[in-house]
Amino acid sequence: MLDWSIPRSSAGILVMVGLARDAGLTDEQTLAGTGLDVDAVATPDSEVQLRQELVVIGNVVDALGDRTGLGVRAGARYQLTTYGVFGFALISSPTLRSAVEVGLRYFDLTYAFSTIEPRDLGDRFELVFTAPDVPEPLRRFVVERDLAAVRTIGRDLLGDPARPFVAHFAFDEPDDVEPYIDLFGALPEFGCDETLLFLPRDAMDDPLPRADAQSAAFAQAQCRELLSRRAARSGLAARVQDLLTADPADPPTAEGAAAALSMSTRTLRHRLAAEGASYRGLLQEMRSRLAEEMLVSGRLTVTETAQRLGYVEVSSFSQAFRRWHGCGPAEYVRRRTGR
Repeated sequence: MLDWSIPRSSAGILVMVGLARDAGLTDEQTLAGTGLDVDAVATPDSEVQLRQELVVIGNVVDALGDRTGLGVRAGARYQLTTYGVFGFALISSPTLRSAVEVGLRYFDLTYAFSTIEPRDLGDRFELVFTAPDVPEPLRRFVVERDLAAVRTIGRDLLGDPARPFVAHFAFDEPDDVEPYIDLFGALPEFGCDETLLFLPRDAMDDPLPRADAQSAAFAQAQCRELLSRRAARSGLAARVQDLLTADPADPPTAEGAAAALSMSTRTLRHRLAAEGASYRGLLQEMRSRLAEEMLVSGRLTVTETAQRLGYVEVSSFSQAFRRWHGCGPAEYVRRRTGR
């Protein structure tokens, strides 16, 4: 689930500006309704809100349509260098599998609007793409863009353009299939039950050509610091977060938090939404952060951590942890600490 309150680099909007320019749109058309101008977006280290980037996507899709391979053409422009330190963390990972885990762990540093679910099956590894938080008119574009971006990154990580990545799309076949053939080397299947990207399972454990353990550790530390800075809370969201953290084993309900803050539940939800946050999102954020701190410190077992965070079943905690970090608690601790 997207955390709409965490800003992201403006580099993603710059990619969209370039795509729109090539299609004949002006920068004013592309950035309409965002309060941004090209000079501000192009400033190094500038950040934007997710809603601003989604407005840009809406402007471009409204002008050009989504059945022309537009999302795939956009995704092919997202190179590893577009992602800054996040891209460096991926490229220095030992294997493609570990790069996927890093990518899911620091997912909020990407430009994706999709939810990406990994599936490790008997003979292949899948990434399933959905976009439940995105308005339906923009859903095809963002899913196809994000899948194409992952395909482009995977090709760059492996250093092998011919490595087979197979795509299935839950959308109807588009009017223009050439962008799909150019990216995947063949026409993907359309009208499938799910949108996914897969490759042979054994390819996930092949060593990456630019793997470097020291560089990977350094880059991941920078990712953690950057994500922590971007996710820093203020305003009402910070006050709610304090309430949740005070008793993580038995956090207040939204109704209880609203009462503690002397407002109605409706007002709480509206004011959090205005800050780009939600009660549920803050609760998950608190649990994810505390779980990481408790486990990595080595003071608590997985079972004890689950209990401290209010989970009755360890299995439920483990499933939630995998959603947050892309791997189970034990594997996460091993990768972070070597224990």
